[in-house]
Amino acid sequence: MKNYLFRLIPPRATFPADISAAEAALMQQHAAYWSGLMQQGKVIAFGPVADPRGAWGVGLLQLDDGDDAHALGAADPAILANAGFSFEVHPMPKVVVAGRGVA
Repeated sequence: MKNYLFRLIPPRATFPADISAAEAALMQQHAAYWSGLMQQGKVIAFGPVADPRGAWGVGLLQLDDGDDAHALGAADPAILANAGFSFEVHPMPKVVVAGRGVA
């Protein structure tokens, strides 16, 4: 198992305060995508981060050795829509998960 932090970077610093209807629909698709990955056991947690410097999204991934975190990020509907979102993936050498211990 390998662990990663996925960071979804919104298209502008004012997002989501000025989210459009199209972006709201896209965020619903984004949430459904990550919920599906969670049901597959690939995601521990995900959600928005209310950073005072600008909101962003986070996903904590726990993947089998053959899974590609970058490929999962690239398949996110928010990225595929080419609507100005981008992402970063950062390896996490150790993760402590409630009920699971160190992963």
